[in-house]
Amino acid sequence: MPYLSDAIRALPKLTVTSVIDILVVAFVIYQFFMIVRGRRSAHILAGIGILVLIYGVSVWLGLELLRSMLATLAPYSVFAAIVMFQSEIRRILARLGRRRWSALGNRLQQHEWMDEVVLAVAELAQQKTGALIVIERDIGLRTFIESGVFLDAVVSRDLLLSIFQFGSALHDGAVIMQGDRVAAAACFLPLSTNPALFRKLGTRHRAAIGITEETDCMAVIVSEETGWISIAAFGEIELNVTTSRVSERLLEHFGRRGRSSQAKPRGVNNEVREAKEP
Repeated sequence: MPYLSDAIRALPKLTVTSVIDILVVAFVIYQFFMIVRGRRSAHILAGIGILVLIYGVSVWLGLELLRSMLATLAPYSVFAAIVMFQSEIRRILARLGRRRWSALGNRLQQHEWMDEVVLAVAELAQQKTGALIVIERDIGLRTFIESGVFLDAVVSRDLLLSIFQFGSALHDGAVIMQGDRVAAAACFLPLSTNPALFRKLGTRHRAAIGITEETDCMAVIVSEETGWISIAAFGEIELNVTTSRVSERLLEHFGRRGRSSQAKPRGVNNEVREAKEP
């Protein structure tokens, strides 16, 4: 007991700074293990752990030759680890960079993915290639994401054009976006059951209205027949809009005003509002 009490008194005092320090280190270690999990680098990490264990055993048993050999190699292990884990280090830095640390960074990131969507929609409309892009807001779309092909890729104009290219395996169905990432493609969406829309709109437009009736997402549609661009939100659809109108609606729906405004009741108003031709 005296030895135990002396050991407890020898321990450093736990302060608020120490707790923050421990939590930050634990978070960094956790993120690192989550990144290397399931990759070849996990086996390398296990091998390094075995070498550390062997070094501890050699010190405990007094195996001086083995201990000195491992101690000689230790200074070079830092450079070897940087070379072996360079891809994982890049992923950690990229993950930190993707986090929205400030409102300015958030707005810049919003403008980036919005511009990519508008550019893709403009080219799809010019080619008369049918497309349906659904962008998640506050209500999750996980159920519909699971019905398609999981991608989890950063959104870009080229990616959206490749997905909706006629004849591709992912052409049919909807693309669902979560923030600046394409979560899935070829997703199945619920169709609107409003009988007034059956003769006016096709399946792609009814699916866009149907998903916006159930959630607060926004859908951008490109018609195969006419090349018209349409926007659906809160159970309403605006037909034949310009790309500048698409940018405006995206900013309203996902910008500061869209976040702070109250959502309209879903499934109440399904009117079709036609915009003037550009």
